Formats: sequence, C-alpha cells, structure tokens
Amino acid sequence: MELETKELLDLSHTLAGEYLAGFQYPWQALDGIKELILTLGAALPPEEYDQPAPQVWVHKTAVVFPTAYLGAPCIIGPETEVRHCAFIRGSALVGAHCVVGNSVELKNVILFDNVQTPHYNYVGDSILGYKSHMGAGSITSNVKSDKTLVTVKNGAERIETGRKKFGAILGDHVEVGCNSVLNPGTVVGRGSSIYPVSCVRGAIPAGSIVKTGGVMVQRS
Repeated sequence: MELETKELLDLSHTLAGEYLAGFQYPWQALDGIKELILTLGAALPPEEYDQPAPQVWVHKTAVVFPTAYLGAPCIIGPETEVRHCAFIRGSALVGAHCVVGNSVELKNVILFDNVQTPHYNYVGDSILGYKSHMGAGSITSNVKSDKTLVTVKNGAERIETGRKKFGAILGDHVEVGCNSVLNPGTVVGRGSSIYPVSCVRGAIPAGSIVKTGGVMVQRS
C-alpha cells in the first residue's frame, strides 16, 4: 500500500494543503499542527472569521451550538456545524462543510473539507481526509497500551514513526462503521470502508472493505 501523503489525500481540500505537501508521510505533520493553526489563523480575513476567544477562529457561516467548547488554538471552517457538547480540546483545524457532532472530542487533528464526525467520536492525533466519515461511536485510539512508540504496519514492512501519540490517517472518501476502533498507527487508503464494530490496525489498501472479524476484500 502507498502510505505517502500525496497518495492518500487531495491537498486542495484543506487550508493545510501547502503544509502537508512538505511531508512524505502524513503522520509526520502531527507535531506542527498547533503552530500551523496559529500561523493560518493570524492571516484569516476578519471580515470572514469571528474570533470569539484568543486563538479561536470561526467562519461567520459556521454554526456552533452554545454548549460546544472551542479550545485554542482552533479554526472552524465555512458552513461547518459544531453541535451540542462537542469538545474541541485544541490544535484542531476543521475544514469547510464539516460536522463535529454531539459529544465529539477533537485533539491535535486536521479535518479536511466535508468530513463528518457526527456522534460520540474521539479523534486525536489524526488526519481525516476529504469526505471521510466516522460512524457513531467510532474512535481513534492514539496511544498504545504499553506506551511504546507507534509503528505503522504495512504488510511485512514496519515503519517507525517515533511518535508516542498517533491515532489514524483516513484517506479521502473513507467510511468507518459505527463503534469501530482504529488502533494507533492505522492508515486507511482512499475509498475504503470499515464494517461496524471492527478493530482495525495497520495499513488498509485503497478501495478495501474491512469486514467483521478482520476479513478484508477489494471492491469489485
């Protein structure tokens, strides 16, 4: 499976496109998300973005429910909806036309345009590609139980990330079924689907269907 940034993500669908283009692998960009948001935010046009708190930028067309928490730094893009009791802990770059739903928690993430995390999701130290979707209750697990550094497993290949915290990279148009767990270092190729209540790890090739019990097939 191709794990490189350009193979997984259409960089035209995020404010982070130029930044991400500088990395061979997308997880290499995770360390700099906070600084990226601060740089981007300072350059956003004030006629288009409100700043309800220091280092928090919200597009004037976005809808943020009164009970949502927006931690700094973060950017909420055009026509995005941040729903009841969403908890954005900080370092979250959320694109246009996204949904951050009820009781969803985001931390150190990039959500491309048209991403949906609508219900009870945890997304941490992760990047979700264009039009990817997390089913209700699905989460990214971003720390290994033994607290060792995360390795991306791609068949027989093992890529050391050097990171203690790394959740998942979802390529464009990925569908994650309800109540699934994406284990640390999961990378899902473009257009793949994961069945509900799945436990996924490692690299999933583009166009795959991950079925119950870990059975994986290619779309016909």
